[in-house]
Parts: sequence; structure tokens; C-alpha cells
Amino acid sequence: MQPSTRPIGALLRQWRETRRMSQLALALDASISTKHLSFVESGRAAPSREMVLTLADALAIPLRGRNALLLAAGFAPVYSQHAFDAPELASARRAVELVLAGLEPYPAIAVDRHWHLVAANRAFAPLVAGIAPALLAPPANVLRASLHPDGLAPRIVNLAEWRAHVLLRLHQQIEVSADPVLTALYAELGGGPGAPARDHADPVATLRLRDGDAVLSLLSTTTVFGTPIDVTLSELAIESFLPADAATAGALQRRANAPVRAQ
Repeated sequence: MQPSTRPIGALLRQWRETRRMSQLALALDASISTKHLSFVESGRAAPSREMVLTLADALAIPLRGRNALLLAAGFAPVYSQHAFDAPELASARRAVELVLAGLEPYPAIAVDRHWHLVAANRAFAPLVAGIAPALLAPPANVLRASLHPDGLAPRIVNLAEWRAHVLLRLHQQIEVSADPVLTALYAELGGGPGAPARDHADPVATLRLRDGDAVLSLLSTTTVFGTPIDVTLSELAIESFLPADAATAGALQRRANAPVRAQ
């Protein structure tokens, strides 16, 4: 990782403004004087490593952002960062595989911070059958694939509701992470001023998907690592689609039990 080209003070001020906090509010939360915080933001004082981490805690900055702050202040990153397929994350990969397999016959996927598909269980492929191959080519973005006209969108019965849910989740992620890639994706998918129709996301959202002559009602739930110390793991999420009714549960079970056709 390379040091940030922006000074630590500018980065801290950006995060504080993103969190809509005044200098006084942040200083109180971090138990420092407003004058000292002002000096740090203006570059007249250099924060210690402990001060950077204290301010990051007070601002609820994600692990990736905390490493960037430390680098900008001239310190080594605290949190490791490995590719998901790196040997260091072998045990985490195994855990993800076990969770995905354990959710069968219900579809489930693992996604990264930008909603790129990282892994999927065997029940997921039939769910996205018929999607344009380009939308599933790596790195496949599952939100784009779900709302694109050549993706799942024509099969989603409650498309307006599902789009609003997706946009609201993206909006909340942007508020937390200030990630420009997510901001661009939000705009691409139809987000804009006032796009989120609600001020909070439903803890469980229902996706109603046409499947031949039937409609599958799927509850979308999210699982994340509780106390990750690696940046990649902190940004990984498992999205599972559980049956919302007995008919959907039966349909998914029958699909899983169906004999595999010879190619």
C-alpha cells in the first residue's frame, strides 16, 4: 500500500464532513480539545498513531479508510489486506464455502464491497438462468445483473420495490464508506437526489421472481463477519435468499432433488 497523496488533516476533515459532525462534536467523542483537532485538520499539528485510531473510532471509519488515514499520517497500516484467494484467508474461504453449502437448497452468494460476485452455492445458478452472459462475466456485479433489462429485471414481479430496496442499501453504504465506485453504481442504477423512498432498509426484503409459470418469493438476508481484522473480510457479505412461503420452499427443494441432465 502506498501512502495517501492527501494530508492526514484533509482526510480527517473529509470524513468528519461526511459524517455531518462538527469539530466540537468530534472532539467531544474523541476526548480531545477542539483546538487540537483544528490544528490537526489544518496541518499545524501531527497526530500520533493512537490519536488517528481514536478519531477513526469516533468517526466509525471502515478498516480500509483507517489504513489510509494511518498511511497519510506516516504510520504503517494496522489491518491486513489480502486477496480473497490468498493463502492467508484459506480458513475464511472455507468458512464461506461451508455457509453457502449449508444454505442449500436455497440460493446464496458471497459479494465484495462493490457487489462483485466472489462465490456462490449450487442453488444460485438456476436462479440466474437466462441472464445475458456478459452480465455474469467476471467481475460480475450482482446488483447490475439484477436490475439490468438483460438481467433479472424482466422476471422480477415487484421490480419497483426491489429497485428501491437496492438503491437504499447502496445509499446507506455510500454514507458509511464514501466509496466513489459505489456512488457511480448508485447513479448507474437510477439513484439520485431523493431516490431512496424510505429512511431505513427493511431487515428482510422480499424478491418475487418469475420462475416458469410460478413465482418464487425469496427473503433476502445479509450475513457479515462479526469482528474481522482483515480489510477484505470486513467488506465481504453473504447474501442468502430464503423461501418466504411453503410453495417457494417446495419448488427449491424439488429443483435440488431433480436428477442432473446429461450434457
